[in-house]
Amino acid sequence: MNVTDLLFIGVGLSMDAFAVAVCKGLSMSEINKKQCLMIALFFGGFQALMPFLGWILGTTVVNYIKQVDHWIVFALLLYVGGKMVVEAIKEWNEDVHPDYMDVPLHVKELLFLAIATSIDAFAVGITFSFLSVNIGKAVSIIGLTTFVISGAGVFIGNFFGGAFKNKAQLVGGIILIGIGTRVLITHLMGLA
Repeated sequence: MNVTDLLFIGVGLSMDAFAVAVCKGLSMSEINKKQCLMIALFFGGFQALMPFLGWILGTTVVNYIKQVDHWIVFALLLYVGGKMVVEAIKEWNEDVHPDYMDVPLHVKELLFLAIATSIDAFAVGITFSFLSVNIGKAVSIIGLTTFVISGAGVFIGNFFGGAFKNKAQLVGGIILIGIGTRVLITHLMGLA
């Protein structure tokens, strides 16, 4: 898997975090740079940690399921991407209205949100063990991508409101489905 693939995976995985960051930015009357940095750090950090944990789990079982690993990669990315697409379509017409502006940011809440938005990255980390991905490079790219996109999400949410939330989630899901499909087709055609 090359750097471009990893970058696309990072973008796809960061869309949930982006959507939450947009909502956080929406609830700020003006940008709080400290809160923006905290959101980006938590989301980027967990998006890097979870694939690493998934990779550790995957490497322990990779020899037992080597014959079907490409199907597992495809199924996991199809599931994660499909879930994102379905959620985006389901929430398409929902409006985001914060109950009040400038809600204090609590570490406990950020931790919960960071874990919730990075669960999908755990599954992707499992696929990395089947594809012999350089895990250091992968988690660095995913973490940095999510850091930047989450930080931008706070600013975009504050400036534009919730207009991009569902579109970002939809695009992220489609990207992950496309990568999973490409892995499967490449393997089945003997190009891997």
